[in-house]
Amino acid sequence: MKFDREDLLLYAVTDSRWLNGERLYDQVEKALKGGATFIQLREKELDQEHFFEEAVEIKELCARYHVPFVINDNVEIALKMDADGVHVGQDDMEAGDVRAKLGSDKIIGVSAHTVEEALLAEERGADYLGVGAVFPTGSKTDVDVLDGGMIREITEAVHIPVIAIGGIGKDNVEKLAGNGLDSLRNLTLACASCNNEAGHLSARQKLDLAMRRRLLTIANELQEIRDELDGRRLPRT
Repeated sequence: MKFDREDLLLYAVTDSRWLNGERLYDQVEKALKGGATFIQLREKELDQEHFFEEAVEIKELCARYHVPFVINDNVEIALKMDADGVHVGQDDMEAGDVRAKLGSDKIIGVSAHTVEEALLAEERGADYLGVGAVFPTGSKTDVDVLDGGMIREITEAVHIPVIAIGGIGKDNVEKLAGNGLDSLRNLTLACASCNNEAGHLSARQKLDLAMRRRLLTIANELQEIRDELDGRRLPRT
């Protein structure tokens, strides 16, 4: 499946621990109605049979909204039920092996924490990177928070889209503006936002604003380059 950078604008990750009595299907649909542009199904406790059944159901839902759907880690499930792709971590199957299994038309995302990991993932066929954690997160207590300098180094080193991971909410999303990120992936807010459409809309509105500011900065930088080049072309007097 081909996808655009815009598909990564608001990347939602499921977490069944925060269902609060609702069905995951209903929460994902709320996220889609609230503006989610990409869904990752993340299940660490389900057995293979129930994981497969859930994946098929969520994939059909995402297809109705024309939103890409990927599976976290489980390449075999993704292959069996024909997901749009897979997202893997550094301790999971290597990106090149995932590509060999899924083929050239599937989406592969890879988590990266250093420039070296990012470059290797890109070289081995990743379509996008998940970088973080960018803020402290309750969903993964064994990860360190990356500083803004490392995030920028990674975004400047690779040519594929980079999305942010970890602890992102509507109250801190603007702090990431200017880091070269293509999206904000939120491990701790993803399901909380599924419960609250307004939360998704608010986050997306703030992200849109941050991205517009980034585009304005780029436009200004390009204009400065043009002005400098025009100055060099002026005839000598």
